[in-house]
Amino acid sequence: VLAQRSRHAAQQESNRQTEALQREIASHAHTDGPLQQAQREAERAKLHAEAANRAKSRYITTISHELRTPLNSILGYAQLLEEDDAMPAHRRQAVSVIRRGGDHLLSLIEGTLDIARIESGKLALEVRAMRFADGLAEIARLFELQAAGRGIGFRFEVVGMLPVAVRGDEKRLRQILINLLGNAVKFTAQGQVTLRVQHQRDMARFEIEDSGPGMTADELARVFEPFERGSAASGMSAGSTGLGLTIARMLTELMGGELTVRSTPGQGSVFTIRLFLPELAAAPPGADNQRAQRTGYAGPRRRILVVDNEEADRRLLVDVLQPLGFEVLTAASGEDALAQLAASAPLDAVFMDLAMPGIDGWETLRRMRAAGLTMAAAVVSANAFDKRLDNDVGLPSEDFIVKPVRVAELLDWLGQRLGLQWQLAAPLPTPASPAAAGSSPPPAAQLRMLRDAVGLGHVRGIGRQLDAIEAADPAQAGFVARQRLLARQFHFDAMTEHIDKALHEARTL
Repeated sequence: VLAQRSRHAAQQESNRQTEALQREIASHAHTDGPLQQAQREAERAKLHAEAANRAKSRYITTISHELRTPLNSILGYAQLLEEDDAMPAHRRQAVSVIRRGGDHLLSLIEGTLDIARIESGKLALEVRAMRFADGLAEIARLFELQAAGRGIGFRFEVVGMLPVAVRGDEKRLRQILINLLGNAVKFTAQGQVTLRVQHQRDMARFEIEDSGPGMTADELARVFEPFERGSAASGMSAGSTGLGLTIARMLTELMGGELTVRSTPGQGSVFTIRLFLPELAAAPPGADNQRAQRTGYAGPRRRILVVDNEEADRRLLVDVLQPLGFEVLTAASGEDALAQLAASAPLDAVFMDLAMPGIDGWETLRRMRAAGLTMAAAVVSANAFDKRLDNDVGLPSEDFIVKPVRVAELLDWLGQRLGLQWQLAAPLPTPASPAAAGSSPPPAAQLRMLRDAVGLGHVRGIGRQLDAIEAADPAQAGFVARQRLLARQFHFDAMTEHIDKALHEARTL
C-alpha cells in the first residue's frame, strides 16, 4: 500500500513539473517571437546604416575630388605669386588673402575626410620615433607669433623634464595640438593662452588653457560634436569650421588617449590630453625644415613628364618647374603619355594623375613598368583616399602627392628622388620681432593721439601716427611694427590695450 501511494504521489509531482515546463516553454515561445522580430529589424537597420555610411564615404570622396581640382590651381598659383619678387606689396597682401581662404577651405575638406577615415577604420597610425621636446618648442614658437598678431600672450610651460624623443605618431599629435591651440588663440580676445606639458612614466599630459569666453554646460555637452561651434554670444562661431575639436578627440581616442575639457563662462577653458608616449633612449635624425626659396639646381638639365587631363593642372606644374631649369613635357591622357615615352629621349621623372579618360593612371604606370621604364614616378591625385590603396605598381605612400599641390612638398620629392643639389636664393634679413618693444614707451602725447585714431577706427590716421612715432624715435621700431600688424588685422581692441599699457608705463617713468 505504501509503495502504491508513493508511486501515485511521484506521478502527480511529475505531472505538475511537466505542466510547469510546458507553460514555461509556451511563455518563451510567446516572448521569443517579438525578440526574433526585433533582432531581424536590428539587422536590417545595421545593413541600412552600413549602406548609408558607405554612400556617405563615396560622396565625401567624390566631393573632395571635385573641390580639390579647382583648389589646386587657386593655391598653386597663390604660392607662386607670393614668392614672386616683382609682386607689389599691396598685391602680395591680396594674394595672401586668397591663400588663406584656400587654406581654410582645404582644412574643412581635410577635416571631413579625417572623420570619414576614422569612422570607416581606414585611418592608420604611423607610430615611429619622434622628437618630442624640440617638436613642442616648434609648435610653441608658431603660436607665439599667432598670439602676438592677435595682441594676446602665449606661455609654454614645461612641468619637470621632457624626453628628447618618444615613440608615437608625430603627424597626428601635431594635428591634435594645432587644432586645440588654434581654437584657443582664435577665440581669446584678451589675456593669454598657455600650453602646459608634463611627461612622466611614459605618459604625456598636455593642458591648453585660455582666458577666452568659456562655455556653458550645454555647450560643453556638444563641444566635441561635428560642426558644433558654440553660441554666437560666446564668440565661438567666428572663423571656425566646427571640426577641429571633433577630430582632436577622435584622434586622441584612436591613439589610446583621453581628451577632456572643463570651462567656466567668462573665465576661459582648459583642454586636457593624456597620451601614452614611451620615452626613447636615442633621438631620430633631425630634418631640415627650412624652406628657403629655390632658384634652380646644379648639374645636367632634368626632363620631366606631367600627365593630367586637366589643362590648368598641367600648366601649373609647368609654371612651377620650368623656371627652376627643368625640361617639362605634358600629356593629356595615358595613351598620349605612353606615346611620348616611346618616342622621346629618356625621362628622369613622371607626375601621373589617376582619374583620366581612356587609360587611367594606374594602367599607364603598369604599362610603363612592363616596358622596362624605371624612372621615378609620383602620383598627383585629387582623390585623397588613393594614398591608402594598395597598388600592384609598387609605389609607396611617399610617392603620392595629394592635390592641391604644395610646391615645397613637390620639390622636396624631386630633390630626394633625383638627388638634386638645390640652388637657394640669398636669405632675406630677419625682420624685427613684432613683439619687441623699444627701450622705453613712446611719449604720452603721441600715445594719446594714436589712441584717439584707434578709437575712431581711422586706419590712415593710425598709420600717420605710427610713422610719426617711428620718425621721432627709431628705437620704437618694435612697438610700431606690432601696432602695424594689429592694425592690418583690424584688432583695434588689442591695440587699445597695448597703448593703455604703454601710457601707464610712460606715466610711471
